[in-house]
Amino acid sequence: MPLNEVREAIESQYIGTCDIIELQNSTNPITKLEESTEVVVKEKQPCRKSYKNISSASDGEENAKVTQIIELFIAPEVLIKPGSKIIVTQNGETIAYTRSGEAAKYETHQQIILDLWKGWA
Repeated sequence: MPLNEVREAIESQYIGTCDIIELQNSTNPITKLEESTEVVVKEKQPCRKSYKNISSASDGEENAKVTQIIELFIAPEVLIKPGSKIIVTQNGETIAYTRSGEAAKYETHQQIILDLWKGWA
């Protein structure tokens, strides 16, 4: 199957959108002081948020620890810098996240592990 058809098939699964926000420095024209401001660098970017639950329990353990991994599928050319705020809207729910680690980039898409947004570092 040609790559463009594979990409179309993957993107047909995108049921959400996201806004990507970066903290950028700029000079306040009135005070002349440098300030950090939130800047939306991408808006309503098609994407898909997916969940994986991973259990660390082995046979016979009663108190299994379950970890949920949140993964974002998005076009490969979209640049999401470390520390960016990613606001995902999917299934009628809007939640803010941040990128966790490096993206797994493929010719047809990229996969990014997300953490819940806790504020600018």
